[in-house]
Amino acid sequence: MTEDDAKQWIADRFGPAAVDTLTRLDALVREEATQQNLVSAATLDQMWARHIVDSAQLVPLSKGTPGTWADIGSGAGFPGLVVAALRDDPMILIEPRKRRVDFLRHAAETLGLTNVVVETAKSQNVSAKATVISARAVASVTALLDAARDIATPATKWLLPKGLAAREEVAQAQRSWHGTFHVEHSVTDPNSLIVIVQGVSRR
Repeated sequence: MTEDDAKQWIADRFGPAAVDTLTRLDALVREEATQQNLVSAATLDQMWARHIVDSAQLVPLSKGTPGTWADIGSGAGFPGLVVAALRDDPMILIEPRKRRVDFLRHAAETLGLTNVVVETAKSQNVSAKATVISARAVASVTALLDAARDIATPATKWLLPKGLAAREEVAQAQRSWHGTFHVEHSVTDPNSLIVIVQGVSRR
């Protein structure tokens, strides 16, 4: 997927206003990347495909689960800030690193994302309940289910972008967790997969 393809993907599904907001987010991330390592420098020239659409594709996958969305390890705001820009429901960005928290709060305010709350914490220490939980490049599926179990309910939908090891991680998680586990291909990279989990409980 080229950068032009990625922008068109957003425009087709979310409209020109979303493209404008995410263009501003792109600029904010690039500016902050000169101060701290938000994303790999090698991916800055593929920001739309590698980060923005890679995040935005989770929104259609969340269909049927309105309500509070919690994003674990939000970092540069992928997927949390992107999702918040495309969805009106509350978004909790969970990030323990203070410099990244400062960036997330600045970006949310600059973009006018009034649905965003940033928690300076690990997911184990957040007191909230989420109908959707996401985490991108944070930990294994098993570790995420364990760490965020207190902010989930049996109805929570987990959207977990992964690489080629996704199916192995699912198999490992199923040793400890009951639930429905499904794997979708990413629209941005044929080698990337998204693990979708619902109805989880400890075995």
